[in-house]
Amino acid sequence: MNISLSELLDGKKTVALGGHIRPDGDCVGSCMGLYLYLREQYPQMDTDVYLEYIPEAYRFIQDTEAARHDITPGQVYDLFICLDCGDEERLGFAAPLFESARQTCCIDHHASNRSFADYNEIEADASSTSELVYHLLDQEKISRACAEALYMGIAHDTGVFRYSCTSPETLEAAAGLLRKGIHGSEIVEKTFYEKTYVQNQILGLALLESILILDKRCIVTWITKKNMAFFEAIPADMDGIVNQLKQTKGMEVALFLYEIDTQLFKVSLRSRDQVDVSKIATYFGGGGHVKAAGFTMAGTVHDVINNVSHQIALQLDGAC
Repeated sequence: MNISLSELLDGKKTVALGGHIRPDGDCVGSCMGLYLYLREQYPQMDTDVYLEYIPEAYRFIQDTEAARHDITPGQVYDLFICLDCGDEERLGFAAPLFESARQTCCIDHHASNRSFADYNEIEADASSTSELVYHLLDQEKISRACAEALYMGIAHDTGVFRYSCTSPETLEAAAGLLRKGIHGSEIVEKTFYEKTYVQNQILGLALLESILILDKRCIVTWITKKNMAFFEAIPADMDGIVNQLKQTKGMEVALFLYEIDTQLFKVSLRSRDQVDVSKIATYFGGGGHVKAAGFTMAGTVHDVINNVSHQIALQLDGAC
């Protein structure tokens, strides 16, 4: 972004923030962190945040109840800031507000981001959007509540600082947030590791039904709408399954899909070293990172697996 946050906000009276559909930890953390900062430091502005259903584990973040889940027809904001979102379509229900805003900004770390806003802060090498937000703020003015949100976002997108995207700058940002007096270990335990009974049941089923394909270099599993109905599960309960699959010894790629509508699947991909899953996701109309990406695809379970596994095989064979 070629201007500072203060310059971007200069003269603005109304600001909207929005993140991607089915918000994860980094999406909620970056949106709520920036929302809290703007409410605290720019009280003269009317600031709103738009997010889909926020998973219960993330609701300890201050003011998550203020997040709006629908829009007022005809409302126009001076500025719309899009966070952790690779393209306008993934804003979901909030996309019309982005389109009508007098000025737009995007803060993101997805390699597939198309720089679709008026101002763009896109750093594919950053660990998370929450880390980017941290560096955009006046760090002396970050409150404890804001720090909790940003720390959660960084912790989630780094796999609690285990993934290769964790840089020295990432750890320095996390240290700065910890100095605000937050309880980092508690945030990690309650939002990353702790699972509900339903989540554990769904995870158990997913692991039990998993199969190995592509010469046992790829592990695949899926959850249907019927499965979800049986366990009374919601999409947020699917979080973490693909990452658990990736931990299987000898796997280059983990592929997880769950049915969000009749024969319409949310597909998640994770990889180790040989496959750039962002290229596969982009091919199918989605996006993400080299080692973590996703998209939606229509068809039967076997249609989806066959189509995706073909693209995975092209890269695996090319790496041999």
